[in-house]
Amino acid sequence: MSLRQVLFSTAAAIGIATMAVAVPAPAGAQQAAAQIDNDDIGGVVTGASGPEAGVWVIAETTELPTKYAKIVVTDDQGRYVIPDLPNANYQVWVRGYGLVDSPKVRAKPGQLVNLTAVPAPNERAAAQYYPAIYWYAMMKIPPEKDFGGSTEIPKNIARETWRQRMGNVDCIGCHQLGQESTRTIPAQFGEFKAGAEAWMRRVGSGQTGEFMVNRLAGQLGGVPFKYFGDWTDRVAKGELPKSKPQRPQGVERNVVVTSWEWGTEKQFTHDLISSDRRYPTVNAYGPLYGSPEYSSDEMPILDPKTHKVTFFKMPVADPNAPESFGPPFHASAVAKPTQPSAYWGDEKIWSQRANNHNGMFDKSGRVWFAAAVRGFDNPAFCKKGSDHPSANVFPIEQSGRQVAMLDPKTMKYSFIDTCFGTHHPQFGYDADNTLWLSGTGPVAGWINTKMWDETGDAAKAQGWTPFVLDTSGNGKVDEWTEPGQPAEASKDMRIAGSGPYAVMPHPTNGSVWYTLNIFVGTPGFLRFDPKTKLSEFYAIPKEGIGVRGGDIDKNGVVWGSGSNGTLISFDRSKCKAPLNGPTATGNHCPEGFAFYKYQDRPSRGSRTGAPRRATTPGWTNTTRWGLARTSRSRPPTSMTASPRSRMGR
Repeated sequence: MSLRQVLFSTAAAIGIATMAVAVPAPAGAQQAAAQIDNDDIGGVVTGASGPEAGVWVIAETTELPTKYAKIVVTDDQGRYVIPDLPNANYQVWVRGYGLVDSPKVRAKPGQLVNLTAVPAPNERAAAQYYPAIYWYAMMKIPPEKDFGGSTEIPKNIARETWRQRMGNVDCIGCHQLGQESTRTIPAQFGEFKAGAEAWMRRVGSGQTGEFMVNRLAGQLGGVPFKYFGDWTDRVAKGELPKSKPQRPQGVERNVVVTSWEWGTEKQFTHDLISSDRRYPTVNAYGPLYGSPEYSSDEMPILDPKTHKVTFFKMPVADPNAPESFGPPFHASAVAKPTQPSAYWGDEKIWSQRANNHNGMFDKSGRVWFAAAVRGFDNPAFCKKGSDHPSANVFPIEQSGRQVAMLDPKTMKYSFIDTCFGTHHPQFGYDADNTLWLSGTGPVAGWINTKMWDETGDAAKAQGWTPFVLDTSGNGKVDEWTEPGQPAEASKDMRIAGSGPYAVMPHPTNGSVWYTLNIFVGTPGFLRFDPKTKLSEFYAIPKEGIGVRGGDIDKNGVVWGSGSNGTLISFDRSKCKAPLNGPTATGNHCPEGFAFYKYQDRPSRGSRTGAPRRATTPGWTNTTRWGLARTSRSRPPTSMTASPRSRMGR
């Protein structure tokens, strides 16, 4: 049975959603059987009241080189088809909201297998299958009156800052909070008088413990421990989520999920790449390349045709270079566990130098990575006194991560030493195949990959320039004021903060967009024009609180994940005020913004947040090192999608 295979990037082998398997019979007609061929498993799922619609059917095997599963959803008549299965014996079962897992049935491709859904005996049993966010939505946050210095919350912390930290910047940005392992306290930690005490112990665990303790106990005054503890205490006493997820409906049933277990239990996969988004036939059915970030230099590579996993050890230019943990390389991880982990004790499970954050295919089938290639100090051509054109304008003394490239045809790994830091790579749509990077701090940074191919000269192929607003209004870069200094009528204004996070080349006009100041500074969208070297900044309205990941659509509208639980869009074409000049400093285009509340996401008052409509089965006890692929019908290629899940950041 033909399927279009579209890659969904995630680091956990968690189910996603769903497939409509056959055309429903006309009203009043006898229920049609599922139609399968020799590499499918199909059938009908029934419950006490008849056909079970919108439930997941999962087929899983351990007989392939790596653990493998496919997941589909039943149609209105309870029918399902799990298509295009490799030859193996499978365990097949039913999972769904309002149910508990059915007994697993042994089956092989080519068989019709009718299954019986098992209703949950009570609400508590049913809730164990809810997506993690439904449980995390139970988290309370301090009321408005507790902010401003009247309580133990530091005076400089606003309620918006709290929501930003508890939402998409720290907690949700790095963890799937709310699954069983986080809504409960591991017994290995011992006995505690209250949940707050348990959380103090928990966040100090492992190689990211120091960072988490500093954030919660330092920046937020230790107050979050009270709220996290209250949450897990209430869960332990039997409190359940107030909202219930709906079963998949309509097109939500039109996706097949395939998952592979492709890493190791001691590393996390921050990201993966399968193709060039500009040319999605690149690497059709080819290997998928993972980015284990600071957990390992062993990059996992999955062959989706053979289901085999191999590892490529990413080198650095100096084989004696120290591990790049902690400041200045990666402040959120340290070389040694702060306190013993509930799972690994005092064992140091992460070890890396390359710090492979994520990769991107080019149209030739090569993979470019934001990865460290050397130590922290920049080469001379980056620094003051260099004759490099960019260094003449804005010299850079240090960078914590650069760029590397792997050619899968030869497995040659090349170092591209950049003066600016890197985080997320993204190719532009120009003739030079310019690679744009985020994580570049106060500058826009790029690599002319055509030039690099021709010369092999990293210095000649790269460029950077500071983010400068045209506040003088003359359309060119003038002398500028420095960040934090008063504006001057005849000068432009350089801006800074925590720098760009997402990078989004415009598909037609050559501009490059970023989400800016995720961690420090005023958050917003930033536009950079490579022709004029001028920038434009559009601050997120107050109700948006903050932004993290982002992308751009074919019409040039930019989108971001808002800290207020919405998708935020910005359409520059709707701006009414001048886009440069003394007033164009961030708040000059409120009409360009729109907020899109997640479907079926109710207001939760003082709670941390409430769940969006869920289309994923609640796999609360899954591994952290899997890969999932979604599909509809078979094309000549696979494509990457933006979302990702990771443990630790």
